[in-house]
Amino acid sequence: MLNRLRPDEERYARRMARIARWDKPIETGGQRLRAWTNMLLVDHGIFRMAYLNAHRVTPRLWRSAQPAPGQIAAFARKGVKTIVNLRGGREHGSWPLQKEASERHGIRLVDFVLRSRGAPDRETILGAKAFFASLEEPALVHCKSGADRAGFFSALYLLVHENRPLDEAMAQLSLRYGHFRFAKTGILDAFFDAYRREGDAKGIPFLDWVETIYDPVRLEREFKPGLLSSLIADRLIRRE
Repeated sequence: MLNRLRPDEERYARRMARIARWDKPIETGGQRLRAWTNMLLVDHGIFRMAYLNAHRVTPRLWRSAQPAPGQIAAFARKGVKTIVNLRGGREHGSWPLQKEASERHGIRLVDFVLRSRGAPDRETILGAKAFFASLEEPALVHCKSGADRAGFFSALYLLVHENRPLDEAMAQLSLRYGHFRFAKTGILDAFFDAYRREGDAKGIPFLDWVETIYDPVRLEREFKPGLLSSLIADRLIRRE
């Protein structure tokens, strides 16, 4: 909360400092202790130890919240070959622990950065088809809580890679997974709703719609999140 009141320059500097701290290998016992403490308490990993919000999307794709090392080991035993990190910046102890565990178990760790509170980026969506084709499967995709970005990625995977119907894909953005449609994260639902009106109803393929019709500026302008849902998602359960 206080961080949002700081000037942009200060927030950027603090973020870069966090990345500099965590985007490097763990070399000492003290560093490992600090990484675990940060993951559990600052990155809210203590809740994910009890419930990872893990679900199978298809026989070749899992979705979840940010996994801890032991949970990565469990996915390795299930045959997972690739972990897709949707979170972007390496700002928490979760990152070096995840990287280390992935290497230990022979799992490829890749990034596909998504936002949960802004209109999806056109170029990112257009690049999804090639990204999906490049994945060594089975794969696990995760964000912080496994609710919003993981759901959006899973919906894209079903729609673009598996050629599933829009309704089936959109079911990945559901309260079942902890996704709040009427919070700020509901802009992800609004994106697919826009495609339903402007593309799917007219027989326009999804990626063609994204390339030629989709207007992210208009989507952000027209989307109005609910106050209560946003308070729950952003303040109470501290979604990223």
